[in-house]
Parts: sequence; C-alpha cells; structure tokens
Amino acid sequence: MSSEIKQTKNAFTTRGITKVYGSGEAAVHALRGVDLELPAGELIVLLGASGSGKSTLLNILGGLDQATAGTASFFDQELTAMNDRELTQYRRHHVGFVFQFYNLMPSLTAHENVELVTEISDNPLSPDEALALVGLSERTSHFPAQLSGGEQQRVAIARAIAKRPTVLFCDEPTGALDSTTGRTVLRVLQDVNKNLNTTVLIITHAAATAAMADRVIYFSDGAIREVIVNKHKLSAEEIEW
Repeated sequence: MSSEIKQTKNAFTTRGITKVYGSGEAAVHALRGVDLELPAGELIVLLGASGSGKSTLLNILGGLDQATAGTASFFDQELTAMNDRELTQYRRHHVGFVFQFYNLMPSLTAHENVELVTEISDNPLSPDEALALVGLSERTSHFPAQLSGGEQQRVAIARAIAKRPTVLFCDEPTGALDSTTGRTVLRVLQDVNKNLNTTVLIITHAAATAAMADRVIYFSDGAIREVIVNKHKLSAEEIEW
C-alpha cells in the first residue's frame, strides 16, 4: 500500500460492517451492519458501554481485525479488500495507536522509546520534536519508571505521532489516569489534532469527553445509536469529569 493517499472528504467510510465471533448458538455479534462516515481532520469520540462494539470497529478501521461482512474504506482505498501485507503497510504508513496501557519498553528512555518508531518511518518527526509536542522536552532521558502515569501516556502518544500518522486511534487513553492527568492527556490529543491535522478517534467510557469532540458517535449493542456534531466544542481543560 502506498504511503501517498488521495485526500477526500472522509477519512473513513463504512457500509454494512458486521463482525461475528464464533458460530451457531455461541456466535457473538459485535457489530451489526454499521454505516458511518468520519470526516478527515476531525477529533471524534466514540462512546458506549463495554461490549457495545466500539473497540471492534476501531480494530477494523485500524487494520488489526477483519470484518465478517460489509466494506470499510480509508479515503479512496478499501480496507476490507486488503490482504495481510497491505494492512501491515497501511498501519505502518498511516496509523498511530494509543492504548490505556502505555506499552513502553522499561529499559529504554523516553527518547529511545519514541526512536523505535522513527527508525522505521519514511518521514518521521525526530524523537525530540515528538516529545516536545506532548510537553516532555525536559523528560527525554528519563526511563518509564521515573515518569508518572500521565507522562508515560504522553510518551506513548509521542511514539504514536512521531511517524506523522494520518489517523490516531486512542482506546481508553485516560482510563488509568486521574481526572487532572486525564485532562492533560486530552489536551495533548487536541493539540495533535489541531497542529498536525491528524484525524483523531478516541474510544472512552467517560461521557464528559464528548464535549471536546467535533463529532460524537454513540454505540449500543453493536450498532450506532446516535451521531452528534458539536457546534461549540470545549477545550480539554473545560471538561468536568
């Protein structure tokens, strides 16, 4: 898959996306015919209870899982038609991931953790640039054990954005953080969206996070219950948890 993409209105478009785990009476329908359009450049929040299907959708859009039926497109390229090699190239060139748990290498400094990604990217930010974007210029030589939870999450974000991804997927990025630290991490994600023009998708249980999004998608029982476009967004600092 080429690292060049044709810029169209929607970063992602899905039609009838279905995901079924297992078969017969034991089958679990994680997604039930999801139709969705996600405009490029937006910060989008996906809300729903555990098991509602939002993480399954993220995994399909992120190229980590295959749909059972339906189509999903990334700009003008059909993700659901890609083979494993093409999906690997898609993830490598276009996608950054941030998870609830930071997955940093404990024996490497913040700089070295970010450097792991920049060494295999085509046109990366330098580790120092990426860490500066998340407000950690003074902590580059620190090891994960010397950093707070919020700082470790910001290193994880720096690592994800260092390759200049087109889209950043964040699955419960504040789930292990207190409210004050969580706001700091959300502020970083807002800055990434604004300053790098990265499409950012945040999966969360924290309903208050919806106030900072351009678009909020509510999931329930494997389907989209409601989509709301925010006309007046709040900054991360204004969110009340």
